[in-house]
Amino acid sequence: MVNYRHWFCTLQKVHISISDSEALPKGCGWGLVRPYTLLCDLESIWGVAVESVAASGTLAAILLALVLLCRLRHISEADKRSGVGPILLLLLGILGLFGLSFAYLIEQNESLCLIRRALWGFLFAVCFSCLLIQGVRLRRLGRERRSPSGCALTGLALGLSGVQGIIAAEWLLLTVMREGRAACHYLPLDFSLACSYVLALLLAALTAASLALCGKIRQWRCNAVWLLVTCLLSLLLWVAWVGFYLYGNEWFGRNPEWNDPALAIALVAQGWLLLIFHAIPESHICLRGPPQPTAPDYFDTSQNSTRMRETSFDEDIPLSHRQFVENQGYGYNDENTAGTVHHCPIF
Repeated sequence: MVNYRHWFCTLQKVHISISDSEALPKGCGWGLVRPYTLLCDLESIWGVAVESVAASGTLAAILLALVLLCRLRHISEADKRSGVGPILLLLLGILGLFGLSFAYLIEQNESLCLIRRALWGFLFAVCFSCLLIQGVRLRRLGRERRSPSGCALTGLALGLSGVQGIIAAEWLLLTVMREGRAACHYLPLDFSLACSYVLALLLAALTAASLALCGKIRQWRCNAVWLLVTCLLSLLLWVAWVGFYLYGNEWFGRNPEWNDPALAIALVAQGWLLLIFHAIPESHICLRGPPQPTAPDYFDTSQNSTRMRETSFDEDIPLSHRQFVENQGYGYNDENTAGTVHHCPIF
């Protein structure tokens, strides 16, 4: 009788495990179960796509940060060295955006919703504060040929980002602690209004980039162009995801279902946008060596005439050849003097 009971319990456990494996989505094995099924569910392909793009972006940001740290001692120019701190802080914010996107691939719970609401605006504020600081830096370089130190710029960016952290903390305290609402229950409009300061930072960064483009020194206009393109694309992305989050889901009739995909895609898209259009070009310009001085081309008529007049041809002639030419000139003058016959007038 004991053996029959043992076999019956074993068969029952096998039946339960088979039924659980059949209940798993397509693409998920024994390791990933709920609430992590979106990481491997091939039927909801958006989760796997966001996971892949976020993982590749995380790897790219880490590699770029390591390259900057390893080559930091080779950056000798102070104006380029001042931009390394904001770039590293921006890469840290980009890593946060990619990491936060994984939080939208897990089923909601109270602690996870608190993390989402607390870090969403703060991470965007870190990134957009770095863009604003870069615009101010390029403006100073374009007008005065000097910039504040990298530590001062990084500290200012962190201070601007901390304002959004205070806003998010107050929003959570008022809605969750005082009113007793669930952390996952909030209106999309409230979520968007809590990010108003982030949008103000983006508009300020766009203005700073436009002013930096009008600088007197053309050396920094390339940086300003990349910064302006980044701000414009970021603004278009924010208009797109806010509009879809507020009105698109209701129009398609997928209001609660498509909220998490919309926010996750916005995080990944913003991270790659900042990485491609700002972090990589700015890092390349910082790591690029100073231009080598070239000899003036005297046969180039496009050069400034004043520079041609101020430049002496004798500077390019070696000293020994110059003395030889002068001695030959003196000898030639002496021969002409000796061979000249002076005729006196006859009265």
